[in-house]
Amino acid sequence: MKGSLIIVLFFIAGIAIGRLGGVPAAVSYDDVSFGVLCVLIFFVGFSVGNDTATLSNFRRLSPGLALLPVMSGLGMMAATAVAAVFLGGHSLTEWLAVGSGMGYYSISSVLISEYIGAELGAVALLSNIVRELITLLAAPLLVRLFGTLAPIAAAGATAMDTTLPIITRSCGPRFVPVSIYSGMVTDFSVPFLVTLFCSL
Repeated sequence: MKGSLIIVLFFIAGIAIGRLGGVPAAVSYDDVSFGVLCVLIFFVGFSVGNDTATLSNFRRLSPGLALLPVMSGLGMMAATAVAAVFLGGHSLTEWLAVGSGMGYYSISSVLISEYIGAELGAVALLSNIVRELITLLAAPLLVRLFGTLAPIAAAGATAMDTTLPIITRSCGPRFVPVSIYSGMVTDFSVPFLVTLFCSL
């Protein structure tokens, strides 16, 4: 929760600085965005490679649970396609790029801003933050209404980090490996899916 609020505050600060012209004109936003993106991807890979215990837990997952990130990704695409009909203003593939962020706001918003534009980049950032906040605030309700896998699917990429404590509390400790696995697979898929839909 605190992490999400900090992200929102940085986003608001960025808007304010941009509106006030606080960044020199000589600075290339594309170069800065790409550099930040490379650093983020490096640290994701580092954290995965550094945690051998998590990697060994994945081998014990049942085949059904191993399909969770795939099914939640397909559900995301179906829900985004339905929402695109009502939202309009952009093509289906552009809305699918926004939906493909799946909670990974730092990478998806940068990629979408770079490929499509700042407007949809901002929409991607806010939708992913809202997704994380819903998981943080409503995980027990999601378990009650839809079952123990619902908060993991709703969390998307954040299931392996920021929302993991509330998922553990709501779903139980035995779902921790599932949550980390689902978050990690989703994490890796986001750059590829967002780039794919942006380029169509």
